[in-house]
Amino acid sequence: MTEFMGELIGTMILIILGGGVIAGANLNATKAEGNWVLITIAWGLGVAMGVYAVGDVTGAHINPAVTLGLATVGDFAWAKVPMYILAQLIGAFIGAVIVFFHYLPHWAGTEDDMAKLSIFATDPAIDSPVSNLVSEIIGTFVLVMGILFIGATEFTDGLNPIIVGLLIVAIGMSLGSTTGYAINPARDLGPRIAHALLPIPGKGHSNWGYSWVPVLGPAIGGVYGGLFYQAIFEATPNIWFWLMSVVLVLILGTSLKVELKKAQQGKQRTA
Repeated sequence: MTEFMGELIGTMILIILGGGVIAGANLNATKAEGNWVLITIAWGLGVAMGVYAVGDVTGAHINPAVTLGLATVGDFAWAKVPMYILAQLIGAFIGAVIVFFHYLPHWAGTEDDMAKLSIFATDPAIDSPVSNLVSEIIGTFVLVMGILFIGATEFTDGLNPIIVGLLIVAIGMSLGSTTGYAINPARDLGPRIAHALLPIPGKGHSNWGYSWVPVLGPAIGGVYGGLFYQAIFEATPNIWFWLMSVVLVLILGTSLKVELKKAQQGKQRTA
């Protein structure tokens, strides 16, 4: 198996199992009554299965943010980054198409178009783009840092996929409820494209106005996770770490300013 095909297959497995559990939870007339705990566990297991499937072939990034984070710390060649990301996007798209066909009789029986969209792509609980971006940055920062911690610990050899899966579960339960925790640009963009192209009955729009958040946020969080690990745990900070730190402070400050302004406006309306 080539590295391209490995990343494609691993990401496809992730989306089949992750998108599949949301479909079971959201679509009418299935035998699943889903909840957040069920969804987070299934996503974690989906990641673990994807890593077990192709880890020996590609390292099983199955996530552009992970690819960028590992390249940032020198654990992955930058020359391979475009090929890996393309494979991940295609795999995510194919996985979403498979989920569509698996639940084919159930789409027409569900009227909620946003419930259908959430099977393919993420959307925020509260629509606030800068704060949503912060949530995706933080979640992906924790993901990449966690993966680097796990890789540096010898006792987890052989259990790494399960440990990474548990990391995904923890992120989903602790940090995922604000945006649906894409923490993976391919996981959101590939299936969102599938949603736009597939003949899903009553599907509504694909919410492209939000689509930049689950792409840019994880990319920033993945790169900064790598830079932070390198700077703090390996004690080798570089100029990019300091520049990214400044950018993140500006993003956090903007988010705080926006939310405080909204809170003040809310008080004035209720006064």
